[in-house]
Amino acid sequence: MDRRTFLGTLTGSLLAAPFTAKAQQAGKVWRIGSLNTSPIPVPDQNPIWDAFRYRLRELGYIEGQNLTIEYRTTGGPADRLPDLAAELVRLNVDVIVVPATQAALVAKQATRTIPIVLAAGVNPVETGLVKSLARPGGNLTGLSVSGGEVSGKRLELLREVIPKVSRVAVLLDPTNPAHAVFWKDTERAAEKLHLRLQRVTARAPEEIEAAFWAMAKARAEALVVFTEPMLYAQRDRLADLAARNRLPTINMINGCKLLRA
Repeated sequence: MDRRTFLGTLTGSLLAAPFTAKAQQAGKVWRIGSLNTSPIPVPDQNPIWDAFRYRLRELGYIEGQNLTIEYRTTGGPADRLPDLAAELVRLNVDVIVVPATQAALVAKQATRTIPIVLAAGVNPVETGLVKSLARPGGNLTGLSVSGGEVSGKRLELLREVIPKVSRVAVLLDPTNPAHAVFWKDTERAAEKLHLRLQRVTARAPEEIEAAFWAMAKARAEALVVFTEPMLYAQRDRLADLAARNRLPTINMINGCKLLRA
């Protein structure tokens, strides 16, 4: 089981808590709202959703029988997230599932009563998702992923692969609050390793080509990609562009901690 499948399975397990809290109702069709920015057709071609739905079936929740999933995605940019979150609230879904910090913050602003399940949030206290890890409070539960401790490791790995590396580009989405946290942590790590960072941004898939052009112009010698739904969906394209530009690339991989509601 890879990390993506694991997250999908565990997120499906976390949904059992909000459903159980309402108690089983004979004949009820439960409704899950999915709030996302991924351009990938959902749930087609998405191993996370395959694992997610498989785990729900194991728990007795089957689409077309006692379960309906309302998929809502912006297809890339995050500016439509508030409208989509409001739509899910109007539909009165039983629970809202979000993939990461950005969508979680929007969902939290949209409702204080509908349970929210987060697949992988970054530094939830610092980003304002919860009051504390021990006592999150509110209507959100899910997983938090480590931030600062892995930022230095990514750069250390690049240094091992390319001992003479000195200029590293970092591709991020400036509208994603989690990326602001990762950027600060990466800056601190780069200072210790005497590396120069180039901050390169992409808010949508159509901005990725320009981002790589900026890297080439600045003569970046390696690339770090901050993961989030839009960039994850473009992973094959990113790998192709990195190969064409001869840029050794490392994507962020994080450990997970359970946030208990």
